[in-house]
Amino acid sequence: QVLTISSEIPKRIQSALKNAEESKQFLNQFLEQETHLFSSINSHLLNAQPWMDELGAMIDQIEEIERHLAYLKWISEIEELSDNIQQYLMTNNVPEAASTLVSMAELDIKLQESSCTHLLSFMRATVKFWHKILKDKLTSDFEEILAQLHWPFIAPPQSQTVGLSRPASGPELYSNLETLFCQLLKLQTSDELITEPKQLPEKYSLPASPSIVLPIQVMLTPLQKRFRYHFRGNRQTNVISKPEWYLAQVLMWIGNHTQFLDEKIQPILEKVGSSVNARLEFSRGLMMLVLEKLAADIPCLLYDDSLFCHLVDEVLLFERELHTVHGYPGTFAGCMHILSEETCFQRWLTVERKFALQKMDSMLSSEAAWVSQYKDITDVDEMKVPDCAETFMTLLLVITDRYKNLPTASRKLQFLELQKELVDDFRIRLTQVMKEETRASLGFRYCAILNAVNYISTVLADWADNVFFLQLQQAALEVFADDNTLSKLQLGQLASMESSVFDDMINLLERLKHDMLIRQVDHVFREVKDAAKLYKKERYSFPVSSYTSLVEVKYGTCGQISKMVWPFVLQTLCLTELFLKYAFFDILNDNKLIIIYPNMLKGPKNKSIVFIENIWTRNAGKLFSFHKLLQDNMNHIDKACIILNLNIGSALLLKDVLQSASGQLPATAALNEVGVYKLAQQDVEILLNLRTNWPNTGK
Repeated sequence: QVLTISSEIPKRIQSALKNAEESKQFLNQFLEQETHLFSSINSHLLNAQPWMDELGAMIDQIEEIERHLAYLKWISEIEELSDNIQQYLMTNNVPEAASTLVSMAELDIKLQESSCTHLLSFMRATVKFWHKILKDKLTSDFEEILAQLHWPFIAPPQSQTVGLSRPASGPELYSNLETLFCQLLKLQTSDELITEPKQLPEKYSLPASPSIVLPIQVMLTPLQKRFRYHFRGNRQTNVISKPEWYLAQVLMWIGNHTQFLDEKIQPILEKVGSSVNARLEFSRGLMMLVLEKLAADIPCLLYDDSLFCHLVDEVLLFERELHTVHGYPGTFAGCMHILSEETCFQRWLTVERKFALQKMDSMLSSEAAWVSQYKDITDVDEMKVPDCAETFMTLLLVITDRYKNLPTASRKLQFLELQKELVDDFRIRLTQVMKEETRASLGFRYCAILNAVNYISTVLADWADNVFFLQLQQAALEVFADDNTLSKLQLGQLASMESSVFDDMINLLERLKHDMLIRQVDHVFREVKDAAKLYKKERYSFPVSSYTSLVEVKYGTCGQISKMVWPFVLQTLCLTELFLKYAFFDILNDNKLIIIYPNMLKGPKNKSIVFIENIWTRNAGKLFSFHKLLQDNMNHIDKACIILNLNIGSALLLKDVLQSASGQLPATAALNEVGVYKLAQQDVEILLNLRTNWPNTGK
């Protein structure tokens, strides 16, 4: 195979060389042809150049003539439309004239991209000329119809006649109203072309909105005149300290005209296929008057706290009624856009903080600051909330209602930060008052502070699940992500809803609550420890003061706090061992008991045990009987009394079983049989050895 391949390679090389030679010959032939063709083409182009120059000039002339013809055609079309409008007006055919003007306006829109400035000017001037003539004529006729319907309606709806004083002319009036309304509506396109909408400065960041439809503009005209007459200039009704006057006037106008707009105007719009809402369009027109007035007045009272605060309050009330009663959408331009302007908004925050701090001073200095408003209503007063805490949370809730309708999330977040500052300030104030009450950590005021801290923390945790604050949390997440102010872990916790916008405040409040609980536990520890020492010294009469102090913890704090205190008490004090030691081991071995009560050791039953039972039932037992958790943990003292009261035979048998039991199981069974379940075996043996009435066995 190798030899065969080796012999074929030279043949292939020869074949390739032959092919290359042939290709070279073909290439040379093509090059010769290309040279000949190139020469022929150049010769042809030289001969044809004069013809091309003449033809190019003719083409340029033709194109120029075509442009002239097109230009003249546009002018002719404009003039034709203009002549048609003139003819229609001469025959008093206003509807056709209005329709032709619509066609002319649409033609104007098509020409907007043209560079023929003179043609555009001619087009716009013609539209403006006929628009003014038609608008003036239709407006005059429309206003005459409105006047016959007693428009505008200054009186409340129930006292309006609305043209019903002449029933026979009523249908004709409304028919004419519809006709003229539709004709004015046709002029909307041309009106938007030639009329520059009046807008407030960009600093107010008003949302983009279309022009108010022309017939509604005409209907708004008399009310706009009234508003400017009364609330501008030197009129007595134009008082900067009384914004409620013009705000109430606008609300009254909206209410007075709602029925007519819904019943008479809205059907016309729907009939022509318009998506405009007559009532909202009317309200939007009146709102522009309010916004202009606010923009003019606010700089004049920006640094008068009282006047500015009053203005904000009235604006918020106005906005609330506008949205809730009249259905004005939040996406439309509103008063909150004016209040959101940087200078005004910062002043609003400052005033809000100032008055909130003053309110906090007032609520904490009140005589009823630490008393619950519902102290006499058990079902309502479960959390035992002091008046200052409830008033403070109401203050925060009111602030939320005031800023929740702000148009941007960034402004809402600034108010949220203000709320968090106020919570922190209130926490610091509570801490200061708490430190003054440290010596009486079981007292009424200390417990009230603890209830206040617990209530505020609980309410903030509930707010964290509110839809409004969840939306703010999402907005904060975007802001923090852009500013790189939080770690990736914190951003992840916010995004996954593991944390909330109030977490920092809740953590500080919970820490304060924990510290206060520890103080109470320490106080209980000291009192019970001292009381236990006095237990023997006072001849086993339990001090009433200790009982009272612990009752204060139960009844001074809410159930939630109380349930948290007692586990701390049990864990810290080990009350079971403490009282077991003092109530039995020390007492029964105490010689003073025998000296004081020598007759107790006589008789068939150990009377000292009866004495111990009386001590437990009448004195020490009272301490724990009112709280189930402690009562359950102290039941083994009752079981100890069972051991001490066993008759001689049963006691001897139990003692033998315990001493001879090789494992825990027999001893446990024997104890269970006599009704003892919680005492350890070694404690039972100690109790049995404390008995003084054992028979003399000679041992």
